[in-house]
Parts: sequence; C-alpha cells; structure tokens
Amino acid sequence: MKIKEIQEEIIDEFAMFEDWMQRYEYMIELGKSLPLIDEQFKTDDYIIKGCQSKVWVHAKLDGNKLIFTADSDAIITKGIIAVLIRAFSNQTPQDIIDADTAFIDEIGLKEHLSPTRANGLVSMVKQIKLYAIAYQTQLN
Repeated sequence: MKIKEIQEEIIDEFAMFEDWMQRYEYMIELGKSLPLIDEQFKTDDYIIKGCQSKVWVHAKLDGNKLIFTADSDAIITKGIIAVLIRAFSNQTPQDIIDADTAFIDEIGLKEHLSPTRANGLVSMVKQIKLYAIAYQTQLN
C-alpha cells in the first residue's frame, strides 16, 4: 500500500470520532499496537531530540524498504509515533523522502497538541525523513 493510501485511511479513521477525547483514546490504542523497538536501541543514539517525553525510533532496511520500530515513555506520544510509523514504515526511502505530511494537519493533530508535543511531532517526522535520506544514500 502506498503512503498516500495509508494516510487517507488514517484521515478516514480519525474522522469517525466525534471529539478529541475519542481521538486521543484511539491514539493510545494505536500506541499499544506499535512495533516496539528492541531494548538495545533505547539509547541516546536513537532518542528524538525536541520531545518533552522520551521517544526512541530505529530504522532498518529490509530489501529496499525501511522498517521502523519505536517506543515512548508517554502514552499519547506513543500513539503519535504509532500513527507516523503506520504511515511511513515498510516503504522505500525515496517514497518516504517524497511523502507529503499534510495528513497530520488534516486529522488536526498538531492543533490539538500542546506546543511542546507539537514540536515533538515535527521532530519525529524530521527524524523519519532523515533516516530515509541516510538509507537512500546507501542504496544509490
């Protein structure tokens, strides 16, 4: 499935909820299904700078696709990274680099987060794109 199709699915899912409390609960549920990062990667090398809570993201290349795993010590943040990983994991580095992130605004995520969490969200997206750039360089 292409990134855009996954993003459309996420937008549709968030649209089903009437209010943000239900959306937060949904994100917490998504966080519980997150492909968890191996304990060996829960170090400062994999932590995302700019997040108020701790978020670790690891990427590995499987064939020509990037597979992301992550974890966080905060349940909402874990839900946020779960949404991002769902959208970008198992895609080629080039597709991740080229991907639009407007779906984040379309589901209203940034505007319903505290400023520090919104900054953390931007940092998470940036880190995912940086991994894609690094791996794309290896593939070329």
